[in-house]
Amino acid sequence: MSRLGDIPIRIERPDFAAMAGTIGGGVTAILAEIAALLDRLAAGDEPQAIDLKSLPMNPGDREQLIEALGSGEVAITLYADGESTIRETGVHGVWWTEHRDGDGEVTAAFIEIARVPGILIVDSDELQRGAERLRSAIGATRSSE
Repeated sequence: MSRLGDIPIRIERPDFAAMAGTIGGGVTAILAEIAALLDRLAAGDEPQAIDLKSLPMNPGDREQLIEALGSGEVAITLYADGESTIRETGVHGVWWTEHRDGDGEVTAAFIEIARVPGILIVDSDELQRGAERLRSAIGATRSSE
């Protein structure tokens, strides 16, 4: 192989039908809720989140949920008062988000059903501050010419 285009690519999506008999009842309920929230989002409703820390899940349930949702193409790490990770799952519009404190302990964990994770959305005030900052930089450049 001498060119990037010659590299074979295989995309694997979760095989939900094959998993049907192996997924526990609690995980099945979460997947059903995610499917309902995806339908509502597609119909124009607001994004929603499922608080994983509030659910009675054992490590096996968590692993089943991770396997059932699969992995997507996007992974984001934020550093603000601890580390936050946002991972796209193999299901479009479903994001796995975890926030950790300074010691690395998970303080919050969510499955977010959204087109874009809420933590990444820039609010209007921040947009205006960005524009002002750029205008200041332009003004400083012009005055030094």
